[in-house]
Amino acid sequence: MGGEMATLPPLARRTRRNGRVARGHARTGGRDRGGTVPAFGRSRVLLLNTTFEPLTALPLRRAVVMLVCGKAEVVHGDPSGLLLHSETVTVPVPSVIRLHNHVRVPYRGTVPLTRSGLMHRDRYRCAYCGRKAETIDHVVPRSRGGQHTWQNCVACCTRCNHRKADRLLSELGWSLRTRPQAPRGPYWRLQAQVNDADPEWRLYLGDAVA
Repeated sequence: MGGEMATLPPLARRTRRNGRVARGHARTGGRDRGGTVPAFGRSRVLLLNTTFEPLTALPLRRAVVMLVCGKAEVVHGDPSGLLLHSETVTVPVPSVIRLHNHVRVPYRGTVPLTRSGLMHRDRYRCAYCGRKAETIDHVVPRSRGGQHTWQNCVACCTRCNHRKADRLLSELGWSLRTRPQAPRGPYWRLQAQVNDADPEWRLYLGDAVA
């Protein structure tokens, strides 16, 4: 995509206001409604295969390049209705785009373990006391042979993390509120990238399964 970026016309129409030049802005519906909004306010765009299978979450700039180059089409626009303007092209800010040509994707059965994904799985609640979680804890400490896996990692509050240290739950008389499991499905494969996900994405990602 690096070579294609150079062929893209400027994504902003320059406007002169109060003697200053404003760049990189988009207007709602092509009209000024009390000011301009940064064109790249949405950080990620969901990319679908021709079969509507979710593939990845792209940076907005790359998604716009694919639209301008005719490699994809807009399935859902950004709820704000923003438009990106250049000297020759007007492109709606997309939320979901779909490829024109099908790509083969290798089977992805395992969801990578990430901090944000684990916190989301445990709903930001401590696995031991239920308070708000700020840290990650290994149920069986690494120093005691524990693995860095979904089944052995839980969200944990700072207080419980300090109290537990490198001890086993049986040594403390503690128990887990729920049994940690590895999540599965496209929702979780993309979860780490979709902190600002549009609700429309749920149509393609499905429900969270953990």
